Amino acid sequence: MSLASEAEAVEQAYAEWQRSVAGVLAKSRRVDAAELGPEPQKLLETVTYDGVTVAPLYSPRDERPEQALPGSFPYVRGVDAHRDVNAGWLVSAQFGTASAADTNRTVLDALENGVSAIWLKAGLGGVSVDDLNAALEGVLLDLAPLTLDAGVEASAAARAILALLDARAEAGDGVSDRSSIRVHLGAAPLTSSFSGAADVDLAEAVELAALAAARTETVHAITVDGTAFHNAGAGDAEELGAAIAAGLEYLRALTAESGLTIGAALSQLAFRYSATDDQFQTIAKFRAARLVWARIAQVCGASDFGGAPQHAVTSAAMMAQRDPWVNMLRTTLAAFGAGVGGADAVTVLPFDVALADGTLGVSKSFSSRIARNTQLLLLEESHLGRVLDPSAGSWYVEDLTQQIAATAWGFFQEIEAAGGYLAALEAGIVSDRIAATKAKRDSDIAHRKTTVTGVNEFPNLGETPLSAEAVEPGQAVARYAAAFEALRDRSDAFLAAGGARPTALLAPLGSVAEHNVRTTFASNLLASGGIDAVNPGPLEVGAEAISAAVKASGATVAVLCGTDKRYGESAAAAVAELRAAGITKVLLAGPEKAVADATGDARPDGFLTARIDAVSALTELLDFIETGSSK
Repeated sequence: MSLASEAEAVEQAYAEWQRSVAGVLAKSRRVDAAELGPEPQKLLETVTYDGVTVAPLYSPRDERPEQALPGSFPYVRGVDAHRDVNAGWLVSAQFGTASAADTNRTVLDALENGVSAIWLKAGLGGVSVDDLNAALEGVLLDLAPLTLDAGVEASAAARAILALLDARAEAGDGVSDRSSIRVHLGAAPLTSSFSGAADVDLAEAVELAALAAARTETVHAITVDGTAFHNAGAGDAEELGAAIAAGLEYLRALTAESGLTIGAALSQLAFRYSATDDQFQTIAKFRAARLVWARIAQVCGASDFGGAPQHAVTSAAMMAQRDPWVNMLRTTLAAFGAGVGGADAVTVLPFDVALADGTLGVSKSFSSRIARNTQLLLLEESHLGRVLDPSAGSWYVEDLTQQIAATAWGFFQEIEAAGGYLAALEAGIVSDRIAATKAKRDSDIAHRKTTVTGVNEFPNLGETPLSAEAVEPGQAVARYAAAFEALRDRSDAFLAAGGARPTALLAPLGSVAEHNVRTTFASNLLASGGIDAVNPGPLEVGAEAISAAVKASGATVAVLCGTDKRYGESAAAAVAELRAAGITKVLLAGPEKAVADATGDARPDGFLTARIDAVSALTELLDFIETGSSK
């Protein structure tokens, strides 16, 4: 078949699919197919928070030119062409919140059980800088790369580590290739200035970079921490755009103030990004991140130095306090996406990271082991590291990669047009854009368009209530579940004070077949706000059943559940009986138009549908139940 004939066949197949889409949509919408226009498939498209369009189907029509092999500019397919496929990416874990001796034991145990990279907290809240030698005793840094997290003590911690390397070299540590020792000093002043985290200033970071550049070991002084933007609510392209803007600001400072060449300056930077449970978005994000940074290096005239290391951290924002065991699934998907997307190192946060230690009755070592084993299962049993860039050639992933990269580049250009990263930060351009994205996501979660399993969908009211002390303090993270979890916290307080949760009575009308869909919907919705739904089974209007159910439940709120047809026949009478029995707020599970003719006391006080702002509605309902006030 000729190329022209093949292209014609592809277009014919796509046109046939379009007609099929039109037929299905026309039937479901009860319209004529011609009314859907020439591109009915656009009705099935989704748009991400960055404005990236995801099509319902990808075909040879979406094929893009093949990218260069891993290790070659623009590094979309990976930085290292010779990565050990038997090992895969580096399995990183966090350490340092205990004493130096305990940290050392934990690190060595983790290294023996699959961890291959160390992320060590030092200084305030971590291992004392003076004790870093003890914490790393017996750790072979040519086999296990080290990343420091020392905040304002980054300079002191870095010098301690460099002194440690010198002492080991003088003592004859047996490392013939000093470049095989990889250390990230972790200075991150520019991204910390956005998040408000304590850090060294830019001048100190530049000084560290000059020291690091002179080393024979592979030392990266600066971490461009994109998670600072993600944790504030940024979309993926916004995280990348802000991060490369910060990276360029570092390059300007390094070349202007330390005398480093552009190549040496590029070699001092490493990037850290968040990985979420949207696996394809995460895969494309890490590929796009390499593409846009490679473009920066190219414009600077140093394309060969455009392959900066990437450290992936599973999203802290997606972690839930309620039903936290589901976090294991979230982090598995995130680790999968980051690994397949080509991250050099991946850190999986413990599933209970959003809670204070011990809240769930499990040890810290247990949750750390689960986090570590999540990656080991992907690497050693699923063999995900055996192929470099396994998503390459996927029409969907390739298109998504390019769209995310283009959108990130657009945001970067906005920042540059404002005078660069620091100027844009001061003008509020970065924070305003991220705040707008956060507000949109919060709205989608509140309206339950975006699902947070175990929180706004399928909540478990039977789980052990959380005490105020159980909630981890001081987390500067805009967690997706926060608004619904605040409602659950109120429910827990109500339970502690009165021995029972806030309660609403379901009033099912008609047979189970008639009301089951809406009783299930109402129960799930109410539970997401910590309200226990009492379902007495089908209630017959005019037979004292409603009055008995109200008395047995002790509720002052009721929700009618049935079909629209049943509402037309019985809703008015049911509302009257509920009010007569002592219910002071009657809601209807369904649209207002179902009882359009109802007036006065026969009219429900509110309507629960899939389109409501559930957080707002449930807040008002909890206020009503807690105060006992009338409507």
